[in-house]
Amino acid sequence: MSDNSVTNILVAGIGGQGVMTAAEVLSQTALNQGYDVKKTEVAGMAQRGGVVTSHVRFGERVLSPAIPPGEVDILVGFEPAEALRWCSHLRADGVAMVSTTRQEPPVVSFGLYDYPEDPVGQMRKAGIDLHAFDAGAIAAALGNLKLVNTVMLGAISEYLPFSADTLKNVILDRFRQYKPKLVEINEQAFEAGRKAQAAG
Repeated sequence: MSDNSVTNILVAGIGGQGVMTAAEVLSQTALNQGYDVKKTEVAGMAQRGGVVTSHVRFGERVLSPAIPPGEVDILVGFEPAEALRWCSHLRADGVAMVSTTRQEPPVVSFGLYDYPEDPVGQMRKAGIDLHAFDAGAIAAALGNLKLVNTVMLGAISEYLPFSADTLKNVILDRFRQYKPKLVEINEQAFEAGRKAQAAG
């Protein structure tokens, strides 16, 4: 993590994948642990599948919500091309956790931009500490594509300055309050993400 005791997490993906929910869960968990927390997001037509990014920063004292280029500790890529676009913001010792599930944003389907041929391969060639796996397939196997954000949170849980159980309990508490029937499957998704990270 960062030398200045601030943990910087950048979450990137496409609208509808749960990027902002994942950022909110991370922020809430850090707040519960007594950290100063700042969060910001940029959503481009998020409801229509546009690009979405969120910066989450927490530590003893955080002055700005925006992560400076080159200071990202953990890049959470819900979509591989979006992860590739932001990987230059990683610290030299940063880690990228990337779902290989491809979901083209409108700018690609409209022909305004070309989708990279092999975004995961390009990140590997760049020498990034990369863990890549198909979070969409994991979520589908569990029966609910909306589980992708829980899978991704499970995957980064070993890289945070609080325990995996601390993060998991914040996720599960949200469901206990509003959708108790989904508690068990989200716990499975979180643990599946942890296993995928270890394997990837």
